[in-house]
Amino acid sequence: MTETALQSPLTGRAKPALRLVKTKHMPREDWLAVRKRGIGSSDAAAAVGLNPYKSQLELWLEKTGRDDNLPKIDPHDETSPTYWGNLLEPIVAAHYTRRTGNKVRRINAVLQHPHPSLLWMLANIDREVIGSDEVQILECKTAGINGSKLWRDGVPEYVQLQVQHQLAVTGKTTADVAVLLGGQYLEIHRIQRDEALIARLIPLEQRFWRFVETDTPPPADGSESADLALRCLYPQDSGETLDFSQDRQLSATFADLVNVRQSLAELEQQEALFKQTLQQAIGDASKARFETGAVTWKKARDSAVLDTPRLLKEQPTLLQQYATTKTGSRRFLVQAAD
Repeated sequence: MTETALQSPLTGRAKPALRLVKTKHMPREDWLAVRKRGIGSSDAAAAVGLNPYKSQLELWLEKTGRDDNLPKIDPHDETSPTYWGNLLEPIVAAHYTRRTGNKVRRINAVLQHPHPSLLWMLANIDREVIGSDEVQILECKTAGINGSKLWRDGVPEYVQLQVQHQLAVTGKTTADVAVLLGGQYLEIHRIQRDEALIARLIPLEQRFWRFVETDTPPPADGSESADLALRCLYPQDSGETLDFSQDRQLSATFADLVNVRQSLAELEQQEALFKQTLQQAIGDASKARFETGAVTWKKARDSAVLDTPRLLKEQPTLLQQYATTKTGSRRFLVQAAD
């Protein structure tokens, strides 16, 4: 394992950041396996519960090797943002150099925090900025039409955490984030090392890594990602009935769930009433304006719909020819006491 001189954020002394493994000719499968050995910079926001796309629970499944049933990112899928991000990364880096004059180069290694207690902190750096006294790291991003909305107020929080994690591992002081928005507009944002934020970030990440080390799933957070993770973690039921009637905390949670569902049902009914009141007032008009906005009520285009019951009745052999088995999933049903 080779080393590169960097600054330790804990000791304040010059200390080498470890080059854990070289990645230049590493197969993707091996690279993914190395990532399971710690928290990488792209994991940082999810590890502390601040990634809008991935929950702590889903990240935990990945780090503990329980992610076989999770949807996999196909690096060759041209409809995937990851595909275009990887394809456009060199272009973003080249245009960054053209725009700023700062030269950059690949590191081609997974970096590891030099402190013995923080060896689980890993980082993959898109580019190292060379020959500049002002900035040392370049993070390349791409954002499509929908993703660009997250950049309206500057660098999104989850990307800021990613960069601060990189600065913590490398000991560097400054990073530039170059983001290509909508495929044609490049923004460059500078992020300075924030010691106070890093001091809060490391213990939070460490707490997550403790979940991994002890093989203990972190709590769900109510996100779609956590819902997916729970379905993957517990795909089958055993038929057993658990009695939580003496568990005050879980009993209170169940009561809250029942109350929230009742409130949602009442709100849905109220929404339907408001909607119908406006529809009745609009009549056969197409649009109505109000002081704070507008609504439209237009007929959708006619479209052909397959009459499946009739088709199978008249052509019953088609079911045997083309039917596939759909794996059943667990259903969560609430039964409130009378």
